[in-house]
Amino acid sequence: MASDSSTLHDAVNGFTRPEMNSENLAGTVDAYDRHIFICYKNHLSWPPRLEASDDDPLPKLVAARLKARKNEIAVKTKITVCEAREEAGFYDGDVLIFPEMIKYRGLEESNVESFFEDVLVNGKPWAAGVPEVITGSHVYVCAHRSRDVRCGVCGPELIKKLNEEIGLRGLEDQVSVMACSHVGGHKYAGNVIVYSPGPDGNIMGHWYGYVTPNDVPELLDQHIAKGEVIQKLWRGQMGPSVKGDDLKVSNGEVTSNGKKDRIGSDNLSNNENVVSCCQGVNGGVSCCRDASFEQNKGNEETIETQKKQGCRITWNWPALKERDILTAAGVLGAVAVVLVAYKLYRR
Repeated sequence: MASDSSTLHDAVNGFTRPEMNSENLAGTVDAYDRHIFICYKNHLSWPPRLEASDDDPLPKLVAARLKARKNEIAVKTKITVCEAREEAGFYDGDVLIFPEMIKYRGLEESNVESFFEDVLVNGKPWAAGVPEVITGSHVYVCAHRSRDVRCGVCGPELIKKLNEEIGLRGLEDQVSVMACSHVGGHKYAGNVIVYSPGPDGNIMGHWYGYVTPNDVPELLDQHIAKGEVIQKLWRGQMGPSVKGDDLKVSNGEVTSNGKKDRIGSDNLSNNENVVSCCQGVNGGVSCCRDASFEQNKGNEETIETQKKQGCRITWNWPALKERDILTAAGVLGAVAVVLVAYKLYRR
């Protein structure tokens, strides 16, 4: 009877439920440039709404400060709760920041305001903490059962399978796996987020949906070991939002309509002409600001400064060609006027 009940439960809420693989996943993650995880208790003890629970003052206060100061935070930031696992070195109040790969210890209700002021708003080291560099790959699995039973069924099974496969490969010191709270898109359970170095060494953040235990070896061997994104499960990445049915993903690159774009943490605007600075990985919080190239026209010093800072300048080539044509036409017209005037003079 227990086996039959388990099978029925899986068919309704687990990996064999009818909605599995029923939707296109690409583009189901909102754009963001930084992800912060707050280590807090065990996922089994989390209420449905951590951000509103009077019994959980730390997450509630963090959520309130984020809402109050979001317009002051230049870098688009997500904040998620993850479990505290003391045996793995993650304690209540630890703060993990990606892509900077930094950990702060000791976040409490009394110093949440200073953390926001120093780190998130002003982009400085936290005066109340000491930044520790974290290494390796970090996998977060939504297991917030009280929020949605599908994640409660799928999440723990994925965590168990991930730890088993990590043990078989001897990667215990290189890959960390932790349960996390609601990340959006419960219907895509199992939901997995992977922060790990890409092919170029930069930290990438990729989201996966409809993940089953059978997909775990591929996540470890293809994504984490080789830096190759698994297209069929891919929801999106840290950085600009990517949507479209013609999307192809491999080797840390997004290919759309035959054009390659790096998947990274560039904060891009929708302007055709943009100047965008790439956020550093271990250099602390950096503010990526976009501006129209026309605003910098004629200001060579500004452009050279942006180049030295590592900015990427994207030109609108069709607009340039049109301008060149108009300029050439103007020159030819001027020459024609001079010739006519000269002939009249000779007469």
